[in-house]
Amino acid sequence: MEFRLLGTVCVETLTGPLPLGPAKRRSLLAALLLRANTPVSMAWLTDCLWDDDPPMHARTVIQGHVSRLRALLMGADAEAYGVELATLGDAYVLRAPETLLDSQRFEELLMLAREQRSPADTVLMLKEALSLWQGPALTGTYASGPLQAAAHALEESRLATVEQLARSYAELGEHHRAAAVLRAEAVAHPMRESLAAALMTALYRSGRQSEALDGFHRTRRLLADELGIDPGRELADAYAQILRGDPDPADDRSPGGPGPAAAGNGGLSRAAERRPGSKQAPAARREPGTHDGAGTAQALTDVAAPAVPSRSPRVPVALPGTPPHPTDLLPRAPRGFHGRGAELTAISRAAAGEAPVCLVTGPAGVGKTALALHWARRSPAAFPDGRLYADLRGFSDTGEPTPLEVLREFLLALGVAPRRVPESVAGSAALFRSLTDRLGLLVVLDNVRDSAQVRQLLPGGADCVTLITSRHRLEGLIASDAAVPVPLDVLEPPDGTALLAGVLGEERVAAEPVAAQRLAELCGGLPLALRVTAARLAGRPQWTLADMADELADERSRLTYLAVEDTGVSAALRLTVQQLPPDAVHHFTRLGHHPGSHFGPYTAAALAGSDPVVAAAALERLAAAHLVTEAGPGRWILHDLVRLYARGLDPAAGPDALAGVLDHYIATALAAADTAEPGGEPCFVLPDGFHRPAAVRDFTDRAAAMDWLTAEREDLALAAAAARAAGLEDRAWRIILLQWPHVVWRARDGWAPMLELALAAAAARKDPYAESRVRNLLGWVLSEEGRTAEAVALLEPSPGLARQAGDRLGEATALINLAIVQAEQGGLDVALEGCGRALELARNEPDAHTEMLALQHLARMQLTAGRPQDALDSARAAFELGPEHEEVARRVLLTTVSGEAQLALGAEDEGVLLLDVAAAEAERAGYDEGAVRALDALLRVAATPEYVRRHEEAVRRLADDR
Repeated sequence: MEFRLLGTVCVETLTGPLPLGPAKRRSLLAALLLRANTPVSMAWLTDCLWDDDPPMHARTVIQGHVSRLRALLMGADAEAYGVELATLGDAYVLRAPETLLDSQRFEELLMLAREQRSPADTVLMLKEALSLWQGPALTGTYASGPLQAAAHALEESRLATVEQLARSYAELGEHHRAAAVLRAEAVAHPMRESLAAALMTALYRSGRQSEALDGFHRTRRLLADELGIDPGRELADAYAQILRGDPDPADDRSPGGPGPAAAGNGGLSRAAERRPGSKQAPAARREPGTHDGAGTAQALTDVAAPAVPSRSPRVPVALPGTPPHPTDLLPRAPRGFHGRGAELTAISRAAAGEAPVCLVTGPAGVGKTALALHWARRSPAAFPDGRLYADLRGFSDTGEPTPLEVLREFLLALGVAPRRVPESVAGSAALFRSLTDRLGLLVVLDNVRDSAQVRQLLPGGADCVTLITSRHRLEGLIASDAAVPVPLDVLEPPDGTALLAGVLGEERVAAEPVAAQRLAELCGGLPLALRVTAARLAGRPQWTLADMADELADERSRLTYLAVEDTGVSAALRLTVQQLPPDAVHHFTRLGHHPGSHFGPYTAAALAGSDPVVAAAALERLAAAHLVTEAGPGRWILHDLVRLYARGLDPAAGPDALAGVLDHYIATALAAADTAEPGGEPCFVLPDGFHRPAAVRDFTDRAAAMDWLTAEREDLALAAAAARAAGLEDRAWRIILLQWPHVVWRARDGWAPMLELALAAAAARKDPYAESRVRNLLGWVLSEEGRTAEAVALLEPSPGLARQAGDRLGEATALINLAIVQAEQGGLDVALEGCGRALELARNEPDAHTEMLALQHLARMQLTAGRPQDALDSARAAFELGPEHEEVARRVLLTTVSGEAQLALGAEDEGVLLLDVAAAEAERAGYDEGAVRALDALLRVAATPEYVRRHEEAVRRLADDR
């Protein structure tokens, strides 16, 4: 077992990482590990998980996460490793041997390194310490103040270790290795003067004076532009040393004396290796993992390049007329590249196969070309015969090059005489395959439109790698040539802010961390948008990041601001959309007006005025072009910037699209509510001007209906808000109120804000029927949340509003809900009277559902009033009305009150049996609040280990849902 903080927070076991679940639980683990073997207070854990705004039930949520974490550790045999998660009063302590924690081992290795007398031994210790890092510290945790401070402290320790490793390499005279380990960090932290000075010195001492001086001037300009200061003493001293031509202390040997010989270089000293014109073995053309005198393979390891898995070593093949150096047609490496570790690894793994074809796909502006070139530039030794590149301009206004033009360029680069290049595509492709059959070559084909465009351009050698980028999925190439897809998504927020820092300087970004994160979010993690934003900020040093974020916050002009000269998000998307068929474009433009975050064929059809079959085909076409992304079966998402672009293509379609999707939600929610709670009275009549969709989803059972209500909760709230903003209040309150089966199922799940919006919409319509119905549900939710006084104030007008509207069943429901909160305030007599009046109204209608509801709550109040026999009789009367099979919550609550009544009557065996039945049914159905209520009652009379375990698990599940 191993605990990791230096990268993604995780627990590694012999069978793989433990499934820690949500970020809050991962954050809890990180907080405990940061203070391992020390009690951690509930207050500090709360700060780590929520900053300044913890929820009302923060303690319960933390207890649930601790319970789940403890179960995970026990399941991984933590006790055998000496690991224990214990409770100490109002605190928790995670006891674990320090050897199991990577941050502790890191510190121990640093301490051992300081004790070494030999620089070589120090290097070994420091490299082992740095190898423990697998990414930014505390990745995957909530960005709270305490956890961010801890991550920053760990990162500072890592950077200091990198600088110490470089100094140790310098003591050995291995300045090229010192430069290698420093360069990546200096790029990532361009205004850390100690890094810049160390890199300058290492470059100078390895014979690269011009690079060293260029680095100084770059840093000096950055400090002046961003901070208005001159270089500090350390940087200025390094510059002066280079200008004076101070000798390398490692080469201060007697004249003519032999320096340390590198293994296999014939005894050449390092000074000789650096002399202009000196002959060297072709080390740079060997495979990663092979060894040469200059230590090239080790240097590649030191800079953490995503190396291609080893192939058999080979030497460059000399073709007639081949240039003296390996061909290299790659454009320059991208600047400010950040993140993408998983994708780089995926490409390297795919490239290990025989004649592999790697396919990098993703939407416009996501950084496909940058990724491909970064990987290609970082693995030069893997391709001893060169690297070819062609931009096929599959999504360009300038036209695509013909296959013959590309093949001719490739053949000429490989040394074929112009007169020997065949004039036909087939002939040129055959010659290209023949020539590459014996080569170790990389071919990068950028911006590919479709599979047919590249088939003639694939090399023939088993040691050749083809790397293709495209906005389309190119499934034909996967089928015909076993291409390995590497899908590329938007950047995570930390990588987005790192990209901004790479252009603007770390200090400028660090000075406004909140604004930087907001910019990354407004750019949607799209590298193209982030680079455009960074370019605009770089040209406006007087602007703050907050100023730019405020400018981009306006959706109406955001895409306009995300453009500089001929580069921008809109231009990139236009080139993709112009290749779509008209029907796909029509659906795409309507999707831009979707008020929610997800959609499926039914929603897309409602927006576009089509049917689900046609819409599904359009979504598949849009997904192939990476304009929409499939987040799950039948569930698609649209990137924020793509949504703005789509909306702008047909702004006049907005009202029709919104009306269509609102009526779709009403029709579908009605079907879901009817399936989840069959036989109940409909909440309302349909609104005026209701347009029934071409097709409405059919729900096979209650579980399917509840799954849809759960999955669509966020989008239903967004749709209601959009309806309210558009003046369609009659749609807004209906969309919200129709979720009542889900509200009842998860009563304490933060429904109040949505229901308050519904109440405002009903009041704006001056509709007493709607207002009473919304007040009933909202008042009940508030009472369940413990906000009794608010619930009473809200519910008191509700029965009168229902009478005004002639809604007798609504009046009965209002009386029941009012009685519930009156009972909680101690007014049992008035509550019992109100519940009795509600029962009368329901029986006079008659309506079995409302009658059951009245009897259910009447039984609870009678039990509280010390009348267990009356409570049992009321519960039995409710059961005789026959709750439907789907009404799990009602059956559970009635069975629970029956069990408690039996206990109060002295029939303990019957009471325990009924409560056990209620708890079991709630657990099977996923009704965790009902399970907790039944198990609470059980534990008061039968605190068996089994009941304790089930109660803890139900509480944990409730915490997970929050």
